[in-house]
Amino acid sequence: MNVNVAILAAGLGTRMRSRRAKVLHRAGGLALVEHVIEAARAVAPPDRMVVVTGHQAEQVEEQLAPLGVRFARQQQQRGTGDALACCRDLLEREAGDLLMVLYGDTPLLSAATLLRLRDEQAKSDAAATLITTTLDDPSGYGRVLVDAGGNATMIVEDKACTPEQKRIRVINSGIYCFRSDLLWRYLSEIQPNPVSGEFYLTDMAAILTARGYRVRIMHLDDPRELLGINTRVELAEADRILRARKAEELMLSGVTIERPETVSIDARVRAGMDTVIEPFVRLLGDTEIGEDCRIGAGAILESSRLAAGAVVKPYTIISESTVESRAEIGPFARLRMSAHVGPEARIGNFVEVKKSRLGAGAKSQHLAYLGDARIGKGVNVGAGTITCNYDGEKKHETEIGDGAFIGSNSTLVAPVKIGAASYIGAGSVITDAVPGEALALGRGRQVVKEGWVAKKRARAGGPRSE
Repeated sequence: MNVNVAILAAGLGTRMRSRRAKVLHRAGGLALVEHVIEAARAVAPPDRMVVVTGHQAEQVEEQLAPLGVRFARQQQQRGTGDALACCRDLLEREAGDLLMVLYGDTPLLSAATLLRLRDEQAKSDAAATLITTTLDDPSGYGRVLVDAGGNATMIVEDKACTPEQKRIRVINSGIYCFRSDLLWRYLSEIQPNPVSGEFYLTDMAAILTARGYRVRIMHLDDPRELLGINTRVELAEADRILRARKAEELMLSGVTIERPETVSIDARVRAGMDTVIEPFVRLLGDTEIGEDCRIGAGAILESSRLAAGAVVKPYTIISESTVESRAEIGPFARLRMSAHVGPEARIGNFVEVKKSRLGAGAKSQHLAYLGDARIGKGVNVGAGTITCNYDGEKKHETEIGDGAFIGSNSTLVAPVKIGAASYIGAGSVITDAVPGEALALGRGRQVVKEGWVAKKRARAGGPRSE
């Protein structure tokens, strides 16, 4: 059956105490609503999903537009029934047999659960299927009333429950899969709540039952999957669960994670078999790690790529950069802004590489800054070397040919080109091009004046008394 998906994400989220829309808060490396979209991909492509926006609609839509979903706006916050009605023009004309209703603040909902929900509804003759779960303390949640056949007949909000109904521990998740034709036929029968004036989608259970249709229940044993995020405390718990799930996923795929409770791995990170991740590592964004890599303790990788066999030593930071096979980075190194380190190259402690490319086997082992540079194969960059890439107005490029040797404490003033197999003497300031296989020295000549200290003392009247 074809499935359309409506994701309700228009709420204010006042309990978050934030200036940012609740659904844009992040857990597990993604915005809350992005997790929902990722899970929903199991049942529908993005162009069959409509996200209902309201509070900070422009920011939410800007964040989600690259994912290919569509949007409907709820101009006034008038409840979940009204929010779903905002989708009608977009979804009623779609050839969807089923309509799944999800929420933008439930990031723990899994693709497997949504597939099960779709299949449960598709194989039944019911008008809808509702996800429920059981809570030890159901306070604040709507209770689900069932008939003798186990079908939901009514959902009663917590405030409206009788003392007997309050003892019911089966609660409404708010997640449904409807037959599209029946939903759109009867949605308009929802009446405003006499207290709040809002239109509640929960009323559809009673409406459909009154019309002679069944509303089936799909019960989840693990209530955590239905956790809706309303406070920063719940946000932190969702983040913990998502990251634990991700670590488990990687370990089951063949990655060794030492002390998995200490690492922080985003949802979209990928890592190959036999890679080892040491304690307190952070892997963020769209980072991709090949097979047989090692990521040292305390390292942070963000939206970067490591080829097979690469080693990142402890306390190294790599952002939006590429490390090729069997290269070694760190410890205490930094790569950023599209740095590219070639196969078997070496970047050592306290070396920063920015927007530069190092060829195969190139080395910079200590205390250097390499910015806006193209560094050839087999180049050796000595300790303390700096590429002076900024003249106060514009950035300029340094080019170092294959096999060149850059002596310690060299200053290469860009734009400048160092030829292949050339040597730069230690302590040189290089401002002009150096041809291949040449030696360049850019030092001031050393002057030694023997006896100078004694003469200075004499001019000052001898040594100062204590």
